[in-house]
Amino acid sequence: MTEELIDQSPPPDPDPIQTPNSNSIIHPRRVPFEHGLIPIQKLVFTDPIQALAPIKQKLAASATNNRVGSAAISDALLISVDNARLVLETLGSVLHCENDPLVLAQKSEEVDSVGADLRDLILFLYIQSYKKLLPRTHKDSAAVADVWPSTSAFDGYLSALSPIQLVRSNSRRFMPSPADEEAHQLSYLHKHITNIITLLSEHVEGEGDESLVLSMESFEHIGFLVHYGDKGSGVPSLSQATPFFANSDPDMPAVPVPASQVNDWLLKDIASALETISDRISGKENGTSDQDAGMAESGVSLNKVSSNERGPCIIEGVSKTSLFKQASDLKGRSVKVANCHDSVIYLLAPLRYATVYGCSDSTIVLGAAGKAVRVEHCERVHVIAATKRICIANCRECVFFLGVNQRPLIVGDNHKLQVAPYNTFYSHLEEHMTEVGIEPTINKWNESLALGAVDPHDSLSHPTGASDKQSEPASCVGPDQLTTFLIPNWFAGEAVGSTKDNPFPLPDAYKAVQQTNLKNLEETRQSLRETPLEENRKRELITAFHMHFKDWLYATGNIRQLYCLQGD
Repeated sequence: MTEELIDQSPPPDPDPIQTPNSNSIIHPRRVPFEHGLIPIQKLVFTDPIQALAPIKQKLAASATNNRVGSAAISDALLISVDNARLVLETLGSVLHCENDPLVLAQKSEEVDSVGADLRDLILFLYIQSYKKLLPRTHKDSAAVADVWPSTSAFDGYLSALSPIQLVRSNSRRFMPSPADEEAHQLSYLHKHITNIITLLSEHVEGEGDESLVLSMESFEHIGFLVHYGDKGSGVPSLSQATPFFANSDPDMPAVPVPASQVNDWLLKDIASALETISDRISGKENGTSDQDAGMAESGVSLNKVSSNERGPCIIEGVSKTSLFKQASDLKGRSVKVANCHDSVIYLLAPLRYATVYGCSDSTIVLGAAGKAVRVEHCERVHVIAATKRICIANCRECVFFLGVNQRPLIVGDNHKLQVAPYNTFYSHLEEHMTEVGIEPTINKWNESLALGAVDPHDSLSHPTGASDKQSEPASCVGPDQLTTFLIPNWFAGEAVGSTKDNPFPLPDAYKAVQQTNLKNLEETRQSLRETPLEENRKRELITAFHMHFKDWLYATGNIRQLYCLQGD
């Protein structure tokens, strides 16, 4: 049933910047801009180059092998040690080098001990000045609102209090398209790449432009922000894609090149990529956009799964149905779930990054996200996730069932959030967790960190003093309210994995209640088996059970899952 809906959707648009010589095209790394921004006001510099030059010097003085830990970061940035550790953990989740010790660190003490490469840290701090692209409304907002209602009991109250309510107008807001986001990030890089190169460069004897040079090693760190070619296109490193170091002898240290030369080259390439993608966006605006095409294809109910080699798999507009995807379906191993309503979505795969945006009245099960999960602008959504880290922003009445290795981050305008221990499993879960590096013995589901109620990275204006307010913290689901979420056997006909139970140990209080409930259930079963009943009374009892179960299926909407299972 679900697959038919998806197959009727329009095919994914061609990549906006594909060319025959795609290895020569520069792209922004989207991950730092999407998962690497921290809403701590002290990290947002009005003039990054002026602020970071002395900070870099101070950090360099305390660095060991060019790496700095949380204590040095805390001292240099005048932030708490906890926030300094948050900086390291966030940086580790978005680094471009998978072999960096910070990426491999599992525990908080390991993160503190290995620290971050100073050059990566400086680039990370620099992009905290980035302003995200605002979400946009669909041109037929009234029709969309009928499919994805965004009102709740909070709306009348919040409209008088919160500037964030501007983002939640009466019409559903859509994520900016991947092309729009890429153009926005390229514009930012074009404006700031000169400063970024200056911060990575070294002073040598000479005059004018010759006095500032960039080594090949430092140049490679620009790979934190950009890359050439498409994923898997065969470009081994950033330096090999440019003329400065491409023919360097691997056994000999490369000669540093003037920073001005690198700057001119990157400016030219970024401007060229920006012009190409801007032309592509202009063409779309004169024709049909991604979201409009989906709407036209299926009336108002947009239901689309799309993917390309570089970007994430995008699942959008799923409404009033169940959707199942496994590893073979999720090509990019990163996923975005957007504007889904009244549905159950199973993404049972080893993922890198996952974003859930603008969803309502749904349950979303994320298999194993080894880097980060971000949930934003959602209402009355249940998210079940095994992940390294999670950020929750601007959500209402949502419940998060978490197996998470780092403290959950709560930012922005949130209301009535709840967190709970991870409460499900599927047969390949432990295999997927091992593949992406999630540790089941570490679960910080109840150690959430609430930061500012205003995100300094959005493009909205906020009243004076709003940035000082803290985000509303999440409360914990009580032990007597936690139930195990059972995942249907979607893997029928395939090899069964080894996971037989929840791999994250439950806290003692939750485990005790679960054991009591199981004991009571077994006693009830035993009592029913042993109670002598005539055949007609047994039939009446069975009929009553079936009727109550059927009523529950309809009342909870779970009846739809049975239909979807039959259809599949």
